[in-house]
Amino acid sequence: MKKDNYDILELSENRGKTIVRTSIIGILTNVLLAAFKATLGILVNSIALVLDAVNNLSDALSSVVTIIGEKLSSKAPDKRHPMGYGRIEYISSMIISALVLYAGITSLVESVKKILNPSPASYTKLSIIVIGIAVVIKFILGKYVKSQGKKINSTALIASGSDSLFNSILSLSVFISAIIFMTWEISLEAYVGTIISIFMIKAGIEMMLSTIDDLIGHRADRYMVKKIADLINEEEQVLGVYDLALFNYGPNRYYCSLHVELPDTMSVSDVDKLTRKLQYKVYKNTGIILIALGVYSFNTKNKKATEIRKTVEKKILNYDWALQVHGLYADTEKKTLRFDVVLSFDINREDALKILRNDFEKLYPDYEIQIVPDLDL
Repeated sequence: MKKDNYDILELSENRGKTIVRTSIIGILTNVLLAAFKATLGILVNSIALVLDAVNNLSDALSSVVTIIGEKLSSKAPDKRHPMGYGRIEYISSMIISALVLYAGITSLVESVKKILNPSPASYTKLSIIVIGIAVVIKFILGKYVKSQGKKINSTALIASGSDSLFNSILSLSVFISAIIFMTWEISLEAYVGTIISIFMIKAGIEMMLSTIDDLIGHRADRYMVKKIADLINEEEQVLGVYDLALFNYGPNRYYCSLHVELPDTMSVSDVDKLTRKLQYKVYKNTGIILIALGVYSFNTKNKKATEIRKTVEKKILNYDWALQVHGLYADTEKKTLRFDVVLSFDINREDALKILRNDFEKLYPDYEIQIVPDLDL
């Protein structure tokens, strides 16, 4: 993925304007295309062309929903919603998906009716030329809308652009069926309409599932996680970055929490100074707000603790399902040993803990052992 997608601070100022401008272009283009196709479809008695016009109208309505969603999602945070309204954009994506799905189901019903009660179309050379031009316009519109959506990371625009690109292919099928009818007088109207409808239904379901995935929450982008970790690891005092989690509150609206491993020689004042520096650094370079920064202490004064660390790490990483060990601290005076283990989703967490606890209670029977299982974020 291109780095430009993460220049969030620069993109955020004009993001709303870009969404509205792109959506208005989509509305005007789709309404004009729908008018031409509907008129032409009625004149030449083409169910496929009429359904294609309906498809354009659903795209125009999708753009209207996108604009409304952007306006609502850009509202400033308030007492009721302190994290802002960014997730409304995902709701608008769901509405767009539902519109596409509804249009597909309706179109399928009409196409099946046409198969059962066929009536031939009557295309002309002019009508075919108009259909061909409409295909090209729809393709260009889809490419433009999708590229703008990727540029500003707008799920609604990406969904709308993808739908337009897909619809241009469906319009191409109408164009080809018209040529076939004029050349060989074979009417494929109702069947092409059925194919268009099925693909519309498929696209609607896929768009809906993708948006649901965003609403549920999924694994953070590896590039962004690495970028944040690299920024923090640049600081000399930081010995490791762990438990990095991104919390999404709408496109380009992320909060972050993580742990850093620091030498046990640092004072609270030193840690506070470093924490503030890291918060500013992460926000300045990514636009992401670091809302929580925990600290793991690293033994630097005790040779026995260092030996314990090496033994524990070697033992744990022998297991395939143990992906990482961190936050390890051994207090040889109070006889305590604590560490976190990142577990694979391939093993039951309780089973993994039993295995590890059994291992280390045998190795260090006189120690109080604290093991924290971490998710593979």
